[in-house]
Amino acid sequence: MIPKRPINRDVPPTEETEAPPKEEAPTREEKLPSAPKSQTPKLLAGLVVLALVFIIAAIVFATGGDENKSNSEATTSAPASGGESAGEPSPQVAEALAFPAFATNNTTRIGGPDPVSNAAGVALAVFPSTTDSQRPAAVTLVDEEDWAGAIAASVLMAPPVRAPVLFSASDEMPEDSEEALSALAPQGSKATGGASLFAIGAVALPGDAGKVTRVDSGDPAATAAQIATLRERLADEPPKHFVIVPTQYPEYAMPAAAWAARSGDPVLYTDTKKLPPPTIQILKQHPKVPAYVLGPAGVVSLHAIGEISELVKKVGRLPGPGPGDVALDLARNRYGSFGWSVNDPGHGFVLTNSETPANAAAAAALSASGTWGPLLLTKDPDRLPVKVRSYLLDVKPGYTTDPTRAFYNHVWVIGDQDAISVAQQAEVNELAELTQIGGGE
Repeated sequence: MIPKRPINRDVPPTEETEAPPKEEAPTREEKLPSAPKSQTPKLLAGLVVLALVFIIAAIVFATGGDENKSNSEATTSAPASGGESAGEPSPQVAEALAFPAFATNNTTRIGGPDPVSNAAGVALAVFPSTTDSQRPAAVTLVDEEDWAGAIAASVLMAPPVRAPVLFSASDEMPEDSEEALSALAPQGSKATGGASLFAIGAVALPGDAGKVTRVDSGDPAATAAQIATLRERLADEPPKHFVIVPTQYPEYAMPAAAWAARSGDPVLYTDTKKLPPPTIQILKQHPKVPAYVLGPAGVVSLHAIGEISELVKKVGRLPGPGPGDVALDLARNRYGSFGWSVNDPGHGFVLTNSETPANAAAAAALSASGTWGPLLLTKDPDRLPVKVRSYLLDVKPGYTTDPTRAFYNHVWVIGDQDAISVAQQAEVNELAELTQIGGGE
């Protein structure tokens, strides 16, 4: 007999946000409600051993103290400096244990200082690669400066291709990427068209690259259009939707990376005021495929929306007003078959800082594997946005009598402590914690 789902708090209606100034919309636009060192692969084994040593030392030598209690504020500031609180480990012990900066019981941090190292960590977390069956058939290499190409390439992580993103450069592959690629050792497959590497732009490749499928880069719209065509050829079916994002506002494009990896919906780019020719060409080829625009009229104008509506049968907009609002709208809602509709416990989430758009692509594989789940955005390293806190409270897991039969949440934190502080991670951990509801026996 399948156990009943644990009782959870009622989910409130979609959170309303301030809409952009009202303009006359095209007749075909669908109105939508808004709703320090890099942890490189070669250090992971040493970190685990070191952590175990210090855990034993901490248990033997730690002194007791009063338990510190959180005050459940809507936002969390970083701990005040100067002196250790009773019961807290020294900074040296905390750093050696890698706790809580590395992991808590409900969060795991991939804490590289840049998207290069974060992408390497994500790829090996999703594909541990200790046996052939754990390896991806292909890997996508993108120039480390090309955030737009990386976000568009996230769609290649969707089934059946399942190629995670790594970053390279024009002259030399970064050490983290080289080590990760060596461990992943992709060999190609029928689903990848025999390719072991997809190279977005003129990026450096390893000497034993195998078959490489190249995509030109430079102009974001042209690159994205080529990736969309490649994805359609490999999947042997047209896309279910297009996700159209603004070239000039990368933070609004970030939520599209996770969704593309999960759904296989290609990401296309637009200028604020008009559609670029490569995007127009792709939409012309798929007049029956709905298109969804991420961002308010200030980042994708009504004129651009009008151009889209002339090319495809259905256009929707997730208007924000901010990039964090767009990410939450995509996480909470579903428009037809577009959107995550994650409104109950038992899911994964990915949290990253909106100041580094390439991290969205670096983390995209986490949204299409394991505890599949949407990307959420923060901006201030020390403070969790109030709306993100509210959302995580809405989906907080609970149980009545038996916690082992409950549904659990897990949050991946992407970036080092300059991007997301330990204090913010600790608050996220508390929000994801399983809690007892009612007075069960």
